[in-house]
Amino acid sequence: MRTGAARAAGLAAAAIVTTSCSSSFGMPRGSTEQGQEIFDLWQIFFSAGIAVAAIVYGLIAWSVIRYRRRRRTPDAELGRQFHANVPLEIVYTAIPVVIVIVLFALSIGTEDRASSVSRDPDVILRTEAFSWGWRFEFADEGVEVVSEPSAEGVPGPEILLPLGRTTRIELTSNDVIHAFWVPDFLYKRDAIPGHVNEFDVTPTVLGTYHGVCSEFCGLHHAYMTFTVRVVEPDAFDAWLSDTAANTGGAA
Repeated sequence: MRTGAARAAGLAAAAIVTTSCSSSFGMPRGSTEQGQEIFDLWQIFFSAGIAVAAIVYGLIAWSVIRYRRRRRTPDAELGRQFHANVPLEIVYTAIPVVIVIVLFALSIGTEDRASSVSRDPDVILRTEAFSWGWRFEFADEGVEVVSEPSAEGVPGPEILLPLGRTTRIELTSNDVIHAFWVPDFLYKRDAIPGHVNEFDVTPTVLGTYHGVCSEFCGLHHAYMTFTVRVVEPDAFDAWLSDTAANTGGAA
């Protein structure tokens, strides 16, 4: 029994150490400026959690080892029992309160920065969710990308976004509540009928990213996907021009 408990404790310790050795704690780093703000906040939360856990488990282990009772230990050697220590109680009450206040303040600041919108975005992308697909419109360039009828095996639409440029997404729905979610962006926003939800994304990493509707919306919810491809600004501009010229503005 003791061997099994020791083995479990060793595995748990190894898991904690292995995770903490990664600077990202196993989390996606965020592929936009807004996502990186969220990732930085997560790092602080994980670091605080690890520090608190180390102190708590360290004190527990020390108490178990230091004050364990041996078979022949006289009762007089177990230490004086007491029921209160006001200074100690104030300390262990104040420290968690301070930690919570600091984390709360950091969360508010991160939310404000991640949710702020630019006065002059580089690109405006009007996004309309419907059952069960997406309509993306780069209004200023006259380019529209629309989902094909959703079904198993039918790929969702693909849109391009420029690296390092701020894209304003104006999100709404024409039927029920949906949600725009690109996991690698660490960012999700609801698409609400009759309401336009505005937010900015500024991609920082080239690549192709999978997007989904993350609000259950009916029969074909699982097929309501899309792809975001982040490319260099020149490639993005060329794509807009080619798409507008070849399809008359629709893709």
